[in-house]
Amino acid sequence: MWCIPPEQNSSFVANMEDVLEVYSRPYDEKRPVVCMDEQPIELHDDSRQPIPMSESNHTEKVDHEYVRKGTCCGFMFTEPLGGWRRVDILESRKRDDWAHQIRKLVDEDFPDAEVIVLVCDNLNTHNIASLYQAFPPAEARRIWERLELHHTPKHGSWLDMAEVELSVFSSQCLSRRFASIEEVRSEAKAWYIQRNKLEKTINWHFTTEDARIKLKHLYPVTEFKF
Repeated sequence: MWCIPPEQNSSFVANMEDVLEVYSRPYDEKRPVVCMDEQPIELHDDSRQPIPMSESNHTEKVDHEYVRKGTCCGFMFTEPLGGWRRVDILESRKRDDWAHQIRKLVDEDFPDAEVIVLVCDNLNTHNIASLYQAFPPAEARRIWERLELHHTPKHGSWLDMAEVELSVFSSQCLSRRFASIEEVRSEAKAWYIQRNKLEKTINWHFTTEDARIKLKHLYPVTEFKF
């Protein structure tokens, strides 16, 4: 259920086809398609001092016990066709956090874009209300008018390409312990700067035509009356 509903679901297929239509669009620097997602990150410190590698010790020795140091949140923004991404590490993921990240996306990441086509999941903070909570009305409206927002289906965040980047980020950066949010921020920034230099893109294959065949059971059966 958390990935694909077990039966006919018009809401799921409507949002799914909407997102897949966005992914089928050709690259347009004036209307970049950007995907965003968030990921909680646990902070852990070593309970005992690790034993570093040496001539006699060919592997680092780390005790399996650790000390909890709280949590933080990674905000991932990625432009799959442009080979660009940004990861910001924040203490929380409240409405104000999302709103300020969106203003950064509009004003700093893509200041020359006419409209930013943004794909994200259905989290209750991912909407215009967050902008109006964080900024004066005129500023909230200015930011909102630069966006074309598309939500993935409920329980269908696998359709958000930002999850692909978060998976790579987790495997390449979060495989060791971080005791502070500053350490995670430093690691994340170094990672996305290097990945942007390599212009890594995402080659998305799943289309609306594929969905109508492979996920046929999700589509309502309608009897047309004339």
